[in-house]
Order: sequence, then structure tokens, then C-alpha cells
Amino acid sequence: MKFVDEATIRVMAGNGGAGAVSFRREKYIPFGGPDGGDGGDGGSIYLQAVESVNTLVDFRYKRTHQAKNGQAGQSRECRGKSGDDLIIRVPVGTVVYDNETDELLGDLTEIDQTLLVAQGGWHGIGNTRFKSSTNRAPRQSTPGKPGDDRMLRLELKVLADVGLLGLPNAGKSTLISAVSAAKPKIADYPFTTLHPNLGVIRINTEQSFVMADIPGLIEGAAEGAGLGIQFLKHLSRTQLLLHVIDVAPSDGTSVIDAAKMIIDELAKYSDTLMEKPRWLVLNKVDLLAEDALAEIKQALINTLSWQSPVFTISAATQDGTQDLCYKIMQFIEEQREIVET
Repeated sequence: MKFVDEATIRVMAGNGGAGAVSFRREKYIPFGGPDGGDGGDGGSIYLQAVESVNTLVDFRYKRTHQAKNGQAGQSRECRGKSGDDLIIRVPVGTVVYDNETDELLGDLTEIDQTLLVAQGGWHGIGNTRFKSSTNRAPRQSTPGKPGDDRMLRLELKVLADVGLLGLPNAGKSTLISAVSAAKPKIADYPFTTLHPNLGVIRINTEQSFVMADIPGLIEGAAEGAGLGIQFLKHLSRTQLLLHVIDVAPSDGTSVIDAAKMIIDELAKYSDTLMEKPRWLVLNKVDLLAEDALAEIKQALINTLSWQSPVFTISAATQDGTQDLCYKIMQFIEEQREIVET
């Protein structure tokens, strides 16, 4: 399935039904009073976050969504049938904006959470309502009100505790595959990852966290180069970022320059992401001798003035990955306790 994380749709709530102008017509009652009923309300439109939908791709093919109109009132004070509400299913993590005003309408972060996005029109009033002591045979009624008609912009931001940052081929997909049941495409060429991948890392039967892998960043990403920049928004909900670095790049790229480039691009894109806790994860350490690894590690710490944790792993052999996951779980639990207090 194609991964689509943005869509623009039109939602049209139902119009309210018109009130009726009607009079009683019965045998032996030649001048019956008014009996026109009210119309029905128009159907409203709701968005509902569901677990079974993972992408906004369906909205690329169906852009207009319309609820039913309310029916007109009838004689004998019968009210018109209200239009059925329309419920549109979206992925959990969908953010909803008014496309014309950029107003944030809602953020659907929980399963079965609903959001009213288009109010149905109110019903019209029948002539029965206008009867009074001075107006025994009213001929006025009101039409139903039109329902809301608006353009919405939907943005999907995946829900993950931990996000992976790094160059293409840094080993991010191999890492998420090694520690979870996720099976992203892995190959020895850049941009193997074309969309975010999520993996659930289970520490034990009661403890787990979600990790997100996005396409790798390249120089100029903040200006639109490459694939990763359009998916950086998916890291906005994370509690922790892992900066994955290939310590043995096959193309001879400078490890120091590569690390600095990722930080520079992140800073250009978002101050909010820069302020998130970040850990360095030095990957592919099985390809280096211990003294060479120690030299690179110290050079990174010195050059970047790094004060956060640094981990050395090999995602391919899973060396060091268990300790990394335990430390991540401990950090997340501490963050959850802070939020609860």
C-alpha cells in the first residue's frame, strides 16, 4: 500500500429540511388549523481515528464527502426525517486543519476518538409553530439552514516514542528490524526507505515502546533535497531521537562531517526537534577495530560538544542493541512518570 501522509478533502454537511405549510383537511372540519411539520436536521460529518487505517491514500481518490440532507416537513405535524451523519475513518495520529484559514481543528491521537468537522444544517419550521391568537391560519414557514461546507487539510503524524535520524544507509532500517518485528526493505543503496516504518519493541510482557524509522537525510534536506525532510514531521511526537551514525561508511565519507550535517539540517528544519533529547548511536562497530572505534567516538564527542549518551552497536549482529533498548525503555518510563506528576 502506498504511504500517503497528507490530503485535502471537501466535507459537505447535509442541509436542513424545509418546514411545511399545511392545513387540516377532514370531513366536517372545513376550516382546520395549521398542521405543517418541521423539517429534519441535515447530517453532520465526523472524523474518527481507527486502528485499521494506516494511511491517507484513500483521500487521494475520493476528495468530496457529503452527508445526507434533512427531509422536508409533512402535514399532520409530521417532522421530516433527519439526514444520517457521515463518519469518515482516518488513521490514528491525523491532524486536521481548515485549509482556508489554517485553523487547527483537532488532533486525533486515540483509537475511536471523533471530531466534528462539518455541522449539519438546522431544520426549518412548519406553519404550525406560527399559529397564535391573532393568526389562526399562518402561511409562513422557514427553510432549513445550509450545512457547513469546508475544505480540510489532513496531516498524518505517526505515533512513536523514539525516532531514528541519520544518513541513507546508516543502518536505521536494519536496527528497527533487529529489535522489533518490523520488516522494512533493506539494501546496500541509498533511499531504500521511502516512507516511515514503525516497530514495536517489547522489553517484557508489560513494557514496550514504538520506534519510527524515516527516510535518510542528505545535505540540503531543509531546502527540499532528498526524501527525509518531508517525513521529519513524523518525529514531532517522539520523546527521544536516536542519531544513527555509520562509523565505517563504504564510500569513505567523513563520519564527523556526516554527523554535523544531520545536526545542521535538523536545526534548519525545526527548533522543536532540536530541543528534543538526542542520543548518538554509532552503528556497524563490528567493522572497526576497538582502537579505531574509540578514536572516532572521542572525536565525535569533542567536535559536537556532545553531552548526551553515546551507544556503540552493530545492528547487523545485534551487538549492543539489547542494552540500547533497555536504556530507551528506562528513559521513556521516567518521562511518563514526569508527565503523570
